[in-house]
Amino acid sequence: MAPQLDQCSLHPGTRAKRVWIAIAVLVVVVVLVLAALLARRASQRNSSDGDTALLLQITQYGNADGSARTDPIVRGAYLARAGDCVACHTAQSGKPFAGGLGLNTPFGVIMSSNITPDRQYGIGDWTAAQFLRALKEGVAPHGKLLYPAMPYNLYARVTDKDLLDIFAYLKTVPAVAEAPPKNRLPFPFNIRQLMFGWNLLFFDPSPFKPNPSQSIEWNRGAYLVDGLGHCTACHSGKNFLGGDTDYLQGYDLEGWHAPEITGNRYVGIGNWSEADVMAYLQTGGNRFSVAAGSMGEAVANSTQYLTAADLKSIAVYLRSLPGSKLAAPQSVASTERIMALGRDLYLNNCNACHKTNGEGVDAMVPSLVNNPGVQAPGANNVIRTILIGGRGAATASNPTSAQMPAFAWKLSDTDVAAIATYIRNSGGNAADAVDVKQVQALRAKLGADRPLEIR
Repeated sequence: MAPQLDQCSLHPGTRAKRVWIAIAVLVVVVVLVLAALLARRASQRNSSDGDTALLLQITQYGNADGSARTDPIVRGAYLARAGDCVACHTAQSGKPFAGGLGLNTPFGVIMSSNITPDRQYGIGDWTAAQFLRALKEGVAPHGKLLYPAMPYNLYARVTDKDLLDIFAYLKTVPAVAEAPPKNRLPFPFNIRQLMFGWNLLFFDPSPFKPNPSQSIEWNRGAYLVDGLGHCTACHSGKNFLGGDTDYLQGYDLEGWHAPEITGNRYVGIGNWSEADVMAYLQTGGNRFSVAAGSMGEAVANSTQYLTAADLKSIAVYLRSLPGSKLAAPQSVASTERIMALGRDLYLNNCNACHKTNGEGVDAMVPSLVNNPGVQAPGANNVIRTILIGGRGAATASNPTSAQMPAFAWKLSDTDVAAIATYIRNSGGNAADAVDVKQVQALRAKLGADRPLEIR
């Protein structure tokens, strides 16, 4: 029998040849994939807006409001509010639009930029073309690649006309000669050139395409939600590289859970009427929930100023979305020990404001019953609010709002887990029990107080 040859018995020249062949094949594969991604990008960028007459109706939707006016500065001011530009581009106690707000991401802290008309530190020297390229392609002057914390991947849906009206408005705000602090990003995320690869993988520059089978109102809602409103930035899932997944089906960020905002009747807003959605966005609360945290800021800075027509269009669109398939599980039995403890603690600590039945006070104290944020996966919102409290959005119709005190100083991790479990499984609610380890982790992440020890 002829002797068998293994890899080690191959002549060195043969092994080297095979290595080079493998490298060549890998290079060819990479080149083909890169070519395919570039071709897809070109196709997306060159795609048509669809029915331009319909798109014009959508962007000019409404009567006697900021969207329909012809004055570009007045229109731009309204659209800048719809995009909530001031929220990200204004530091705490800082000057409007001067940047410097630290945006916490899983990859580090990105500092918002100065978008006042200052010629040195702001956008005073930018041309209209440079402004459009930054907002729709993520490329600032001199080829500087932007991070998608500035949601150019969503503003690509917005028409040039709308963005240029925002640009006209920003030219009128007071110039601020302040340079924002530098980003705090570790290696390799501080290498902006990596955004080229991210853009190839996750950035779709296609313009907004109206759906002719839907109403003008529905399309206007889609245009606002997917564009200036950039709702997916918080309410859509993210993969490990920060690309969007699970459209508007909820996402955890900064210790909050941005809930699902689709027609799902369990964890979404399927049980909310159009009037409920409009009230929430305009006043900061409705019979189900009260906006707090980042959403409270969005209501205070942005959505409360939208016209009734635009608010209704958003409601119509969101409620039409099928959303996730999450459904209520079997609720934790009231006879369970954790439920008994949770009930006692609830009656002693929460009953005065939220009522025994958990229904709260409309638009002031959120209902704990049938509230999508309460039954959401992970229970972050419930745990966080018990630990460090919260304040509802302050709006023109509700200038004082209501504030919930923190209980971290008083309640142990076991206590918080029990109350959260009870809230999530009483009054018709049904959700997974909250584990003590979840509370421990979030308490540590938030830097919340430890309960006082009585000696």
